[in-house]
Amino acid sequence: QVQLVETGGGLVQAGGSLRLSCAASGRSLSTYARGWFRQAPGKEREFVASISPAGGFTRYADSVKGRFTISRDNGKNTVSLQMNSMKPGGTAVYYCAARSGESVLVSASEYAYWGPGTQVTVSS
Repeated sequence: QVQLVETGGGLVQAGGSLRLSCAASGRSLSTYARGWFRQAPGKEREFVASISPAGGFTRYADSVKGRFTISRDNGKNTVSLQMNSMKPGGTAVYYCAARSGESVLVSASEYAYWGPGTQVTVSS
């Protein structure tokens, strides 16, 4: 059984940086695409970033492109999200996810495994 746990959430001022990590247990996810999603209060869960199993291909939502960077360490079975120049609109619960295969898809329904989420609050 795959379990994902996010860490690194918290309060950050607008313009600041935060780094999220997601640790996987239960099996190696080296052949899985990994992703980050977020959900703000009253809104649907939205795609943030994803990365291919070997890390050679990444994909970002337009709203975070150039500010956020996704990376992974298959040796440690982790994926990270470096968030820079954060905006108040970035306040949300951030979730990491995983799906078997190469495709870095943007739809949440394509991801089979999810962490419980970590709260990120951006103050203005």
